[in-house]
Amino acid sequence: MEIKEAIKRAKENDQKAFNFLLDTFWDDVYGFQLKRIQNENDAEDVTIQTFSRAFDRIETFDENYKFKTWLITISKNIHIDLLRKEKKSISQVISNDDKSVYQILDESPSPEDELITEQHLAKLLRDIKKLKPHYQEIINLRYFQELSYKEISIQLKEPINNVKVKLLRAKKLLAEIIQEQ
Repeated sequence: MEIKEAIKRAKENDQKAFNFLLDTFWDDVYGFQLKRIQNENDAEDVTIQTFSRAFDRIETFDENYKFKTWLITISKNIHIDLLRKEKKSISQVISNDDKSVYQILDESPSPEDELITEQHLAKLLRDIKKLKPHYQEIINLRYFQELSYKEISIQLKEPINNVKVKLLRAKKLLAEIIQEQ
């Protein structure tokens, strides 16, 4: 499959095309972020968010530009947003003893996490049933069967990166369903 064809098919919501694009461009986006962040876990998180956002908005991609450039731009913007959010969430506390400044990271859950947690289990299960079957399955495997990404990857016979992106998209869609009510 060539890239233009994959983009066209991805715009038609073809899962194989999404997988092809993910496999083709993962190393480029991840490598770009690894150079910027210099932390493998954070670079992987930003890369996952990049593909999730790109696939959610694939219909906005302009064919006059390179897909890789579009992905890198999304990735760069996500990283900048995270840096801004991190700056806001760090509060400075001045010690009375030696007047030194400590930075404390706010580890409060994301809005999506809070929304999901607030729901009653029965209602949550009804909302999960509104998702497409492959999203239902991945949420079930991760949160109800408590499987690791690697175990899910083996069970679904999909690369671990696809599992992470699918799970992120499933959580976002579920949060949207919950918010609509």
